[in-house]
Amino acid sequence: MAKRVLVVDDEKLIVKGIRFSLEQDGMEVDCAYDGEEALNKALSESFDMILLDVMLPKMDGFEVCQRVREVSNVPIVMLTAKGEDMDKILGLEYGADDYITKPFNILEVKARIKAIMRRSAPHVNPETKSTEIISGDVYLDTESRRVRIKDVEMNLTSKEFDLLLHFVSNPGKVYSREQLLETIWGADYPGDARTVDVHVRRLREKIEPNPSEPRYVHTKWGMGYFYQK
Repeated sequence: MAKRVLVVDDEKLIVKGIRFSLEQDGMEVDCAYDGEEALNKALSESFDMILLDVMLPKMDGFEVCQRVREVSNVPIVMLTAKGEDMDKILGLEYGADDYITKPFNILEVKARIKAIMRRSAPHVNPETKSTEIISGDVYLDTESRRVRIKDVEMNLTSKEFDLLLHFVSNPGKVYSREQLLETIWGADYPGDARTVDVHVRRLREKIEPNPSEPRYVHTKWGMGYFYQK
């Protein structure tokens, strides 16, 4: 089944170029030109990826991203003309999975989209074919990408799920921020290690009873992060 992508930008020439290029790769592409239209489509239809510009009429991309995140973990890539680090981190704070700074090369956009889609695909153990992982109070289903903590459903973003899955699959092993950045985001990701800190903090806020005293995802000072049952 073809992957469905929602492209959101008020510059119609940019939307037209991205749409043409993605359709050449066999993807189905829908478009929106302002924040309200984007939010309505994102909430009423099913997409495998959303490319979301930050500066939009009616409702900016950050608010759209935040509203979508309340009900969906669809991967979201922010498109921004601003290069400052704080703008990029702010985009991640609102629940985005990645960002691309304008002007961009369409080949880079397609490569990033495909990489995120691969990492968001179900992870199945080839030996057991099981899609369920249970570690103490933590339950993950890698096919539906659902998480429960003590039978309470958690609404995680794609990257948050990938991080938790990686930790749970390797309990007790300490990973540096650089290792996590390469494993979860990919070696070609242009961001820095602060991206990992942002996502770990958001993950803790969702799964930990007390995020300031983590029970599951711990910090090894000067080294990195690790998971403990």
